[in-house]
Amino acid sequence: MSEEKLFKYTLTEKLDRIRLIRSAGIGPVTFHRLIERFAGATAALEALPGLARRSGAKPPRIASRDEARREWDAAHAAGAELIFHGECAYPPLLARTEDAPAFLSLRGDAALLGKRAVAVVGARNAAARGQRLAQELANDLGRAGLLVVSGLARGIDAAAHTGALETGTLAVIGGGIDIAYPRQNSALQDAIAETGALVTEARPGEKPTARHFPRRNRIIAGMARGVVVVEAAPRSGSLITARLAAEYGRDVFAVPGAAHDPRGRGTNGLLRDGAILVETADDILAALPAPAARHERAHEPAFVQGTTPAPRPDLPAAAAPLPRMPTSAGCRDAVIAALGTVPSSIDDIVRASGIASDAAQSIFTELEMSGRLERYPGGRVALRA
Repeated sequence: MSEEKLFKYTLTEKLDRIRLIRSAGIGPVTFHRLIERFAGATAALEALPGLARRSGAKPPRIASRDEARREWDAAHAAGAELIFHGECAYPPLLARTEDAPAFLSLRGDAALLGKRAVAVVGARNAAARGQRLAQELANDLGRAGLLVVSGLARGIDAAAHTGALETGTLAVIGGGIDIAYPRQNSALQDAIAETGALVTEARPGEKPTARHFPRRNRIIAGMARGVVVVEAAPRSGSLITARLAAEYGRDVFAVPGAAHDPRGRGTNGLLRDGAILVETADDILAALPAPAARHERAHEPAFVQGTTPAPRPDLPAAAAPLPRMPTSAGCRDAVIAALGTVPSSIDDIVRASGIASDAAQSIFTELEMSGRLERYPGGRVALRA
């Protein structure tokens, strides 16, 4: 059997999806809009220069086929496989978020991606009590049949992964699939790859930087039915994960902290804002929605090059393909006039501009490609300052 026939998408389409997401000015939201509008990555790549010209920008730098092939080969050399958005193995809840990664590099058991998941996150400089509680919570959640997801950071994350090693845990890492980070967790990272799974959207060989961690946090929040914060200082990354979870419509749980301990201020703030109080795993299990009657994975029809996939009945209407419609200069000016440097909802911009939603979405795509638009969680957009 040829390599292409082993996958839902052809190898050509997979390589073109890598090229598209690695091209200049293409983020996850724009990637999905282009895939929907042009029914595949190959046609979207061909359309990029024309879309850029319509927005008054120079054609973007498009990643080459050789670059995509090198990334493909490097991932497989590291023992990973690439799971593309739209394939059956892709995490089903994550697939429904507007900024879902175009694909994930995975080391470990791909079957875990389909399990009901709960994220357990918290402070890197966690107290011994917090680490012990995180490990106990993760162990109990795993034994109850849930997949424990975290970010493989020091402290609470590492404790949660350790507690769920026997039942299977998934780590979302900030760097390449072949990069051990932090170094003191390298043995734990290898153990997770053996008994659970590691995933990332970063290129192989890419070292984690500060900008990677909010992107990692959105994957954690998007995969999970709920996010449990054990300890968190104000303005911590764990609170970013909790905020993203709330924006995605997930449950947010928090363990109360001591009033005099800075690591308790973040969780206590979450509780004041309506998070569910957690003392034991039973508190989490009681609050989570009951499992769906059927397997929770959302399947998609096989991709056929040059055709438009049928809309999936289990996804929001926004996932239906966009028409190939031109955007006039007048429409573009109206949308730009309605935008500001403060993030606003797409619905508000559409209403203020008086432009049809499909046309406005096309303009947003063109503006992002030209570097003039920034997208934010929760379907918000703004002009770059």
